[in-house]
Amino acid sequence: MPGHSRRAFIAGAAAFVAAAWLPHRAAAQGAKTKLILLGTGGGPRPRKASSAPAQVIVSNDVAYVIDCGNGVARQLVFAGVPLTRLRHVFITHHHSDHNADYGNLILLAWTAGLRTRVDTWGPPPLEKMTRLFFEMNAYDINTRIADEGRVPLAPLVQVHEFTQGGAVMQDENVKVTAALVHHPPVVPSFGYRFDAADRSIVISGDTVPSDNLIKLAQGADVLVHDALYVPGVDRLVARVPNAASLKQSILSHHTTAEDAGRVAQAAGVKLLVLSHLVPADDPAITDQMWIDAARVHFRGSVIVGRDLLEI
Repeated sequence: MPGHSRRAFIAGAAAFVAAAWLPHRAAAQGAKTKLILLGTGGGPRPRKASSAPAQVIVSNDVAYVIDCGNGVARQLVFAGVPLTRLRHVFITHHHSDHNADYGNLILLAWTAGLRTRVDTWGPPPLEKMTRLFFEMNAYDINTRIADEGRVPLAPLVQVHEFTQGGAVMQDENVKVTAALVHHPPVVPSFGYRFDAADRSIVISGDTVPSDNLIKLAQGADVLVHDALYVPGVDRLVARVPNAASLKQSILSHHTTAEDAGRVAQAAGVKLLVLSHLVPADDPAITDQMWIDAARVHFRGSVIVGRDLLEI
């Protein structure tokens, strides 16, 4: 390609990408309540291209973290969200790609200077997990209290367990509602809706297509939904000796990108964000393939989630 033509092509491509993303970036910058995707890859296996599932909603400089996959504290730092702003942590369900760094997030926020209360919310055994984490790390925690003059950590953390959907909490920034979703064999599993003054955001958690989630997400501005691309599953599971069982498990408790679009359309949401991508690192699956699948049934805007994307 001649130099001038090549430069024109690159400039045109850049303009197209900027035009495609600008409305969503502008919406995020203009909104008082912002959503940042901290980790968008499904499954507990560490990957180079994407982190484990986690999101943060920031409203009036208060951080509400949803799920705590591996590396969530570092992802918050990369996202420019000070760990000392952590106020609430919500766990959708107890699979390790969603809770592996639950305790570490709280501990590392404390080492970064957190001195204020943190409320954590989710299904049992969240209280037991919290208590045992503090017990496991008691030597480090007690040493830092005595040696560095830190406030005691355990009294800062208030755990709230629940097993049914409904109202979860409300403060000066957001109202949070939960719905039971279907993610066998991990029961109960939840999706969450955050209603702020300027926008509403729903996080599906992991689920097959769910009527409860459709009701929860009615009229929401943003729906972040887990997404599966079925043709890539065989290549994904071929990496492990338990391929047959893993494939059956994956297909039994996740939603295809096409069905995520169906859920979004039924709920009447404005923007569908595909996240918890399975597989997350298959070079044969392009963003356009994810989007095309979701648009079979959904007529709104679709974004393929990427780590640290602000919406």
